[in-house]
Amino acid sequence: MMTSRPDAIPHSGVAVIDKPAGRTSHQVVAKVRHIVGTRKVGHAGTLDPMATGVLVIGIGRATRLLGYLALTEKAYQATIRLGIATVSDDADGEMTASAGAGGVTDDQIGPALARLRAKRLQVPSSVSAIKINGVRSYAKVRSGQDVVLSPRQVIIHKFDVLDRRDLEVDGVTVVDLDVIVECSSGTYVRALARDLGTTLGTGGHLTALRRTRVGPFTLEQAQTIDEAERGLRIVPLADVVRSSFATLTVNETQANDIRHGRRLVGVVLPDRTTALLEQTGSFLALYRQEGPDAVAEAVFL
Repeated sequence: MMTSRPDAIPHSGVAVIDKPAGRTSHQVVAKVRHIVGTRKVGHAGTLDPMATGVLVIGIGRATRLLGYLALTEKAYQATIRLGIATVSDDADGEMTASAGAGGVTDDQIGPALARLRAKRLQVPSSVSAIKINGVRSYAKVRSGQDVVLSPRQVIIHKFDVLDRRDLEVDGVTVVDLDVIVECSSGTYVRALARDLGTTLGTGGHLTALRRTRVGPFTLEQAQTIDEAERGLRIVPLADVVRSSFATLTVNETQANDIRHGRRLVGVVLPDRTTALLEQTGSFLALYRQEGPDAVAEAVFL
């Protein structure tokens, strides 16, 4: 890994930041821009202000790779509070119902989790960054409009309880569940908390969320903001694609065709989307299979 200095713009690559609570993903990007001294910085997969954990930051040419990295699976640790529903499906929103969860048993929770642990349609939380006719959904909700977003297909690979606590909150008996979630890109864990509460008839919302993994990038690789300011660790672009995609090393003739975005006739890729490398190990492009040939998805020069 490389380490950047504030007075030196680093080569293209990815930094993994442990986002603190109370900051937006955009604010973290702004901090990294200041550290590396370039505006060509972006992030893959927004985290809500209350959430913490893995935020993948792209620098230089890696910013173009972020859309592909954002499509990978993610993992979370979260706390779901059963018994109270909120407008945003998390603790930052106003309470909308307080049915309580005093009578909820583990025997009821288990089957409810199993029903949600599947490939299914999920309605995103209305207080989200999804745009409706060019306006963020959360902006519409905060202006008093009723918003119901279209469902999207998600896959919940794992949804398991680690711990349970029964307590009183403002006179309401609630159940707090510490859970782990492994899911496809596009899944709203807030909406998962809401759906669990709906399934159990109690209402539910998220009180804590920590992202532990985005594709191959984990908390073990992540730096806090303070650590990044002392020396930002950057994963070089070629290492990023090797850990995130199947790879294929090409010959010089093919590399020249790739630099011009040409079709590679008769080339069979090892995976649907493959990172192509030249003989020196440098990353050239992402290609996808189209019939018997490989065609350019994105060229990175």
